[in-house]
Amino acid sequence: MIRFAYLGALAVSLGGLALLDHRFRLAFWAHGRRAAACVLTGVVGFLAWDGAGLALGIFARGDSPHMTGLLLAPELPVEEPFFLALLCYTTLLVWLALDRRGRSARSARAPRRADR
Repeated sequence: MIRFAYLGALAVSLGGLALLDHRFRLAFWAHGRRAAACVLTGVVGFLAWDGAGLALGIFARGDSPHMTGLLLAPELPVEEPFFLALLCYTTLLVWLALDRRGRSARSARAPRRADR
């Protein structure tokens, strides 16, 4: 059971992000297709980066009893796409939350035009 601890933690974390997203309607619950394209593009880009790093011998798979041991490719654990999705989804939510907060602050500071 400990072999799935890391994958489970990633899944729980992704679920937590989805709950936050649903609560504040930031990404998938506001613009689902755009959010999916953004996260998927990030994951594919980082997987390509990982592939290049593995091919050049820069990256290597660590050994941990908390990982499943299943590989998608040599030295590429099955947990990696989940981690990358977590990374991209977190970044997207933070970006959108800060953008929303900035727009709200700007609109609060904007001078009000008097109706004449």
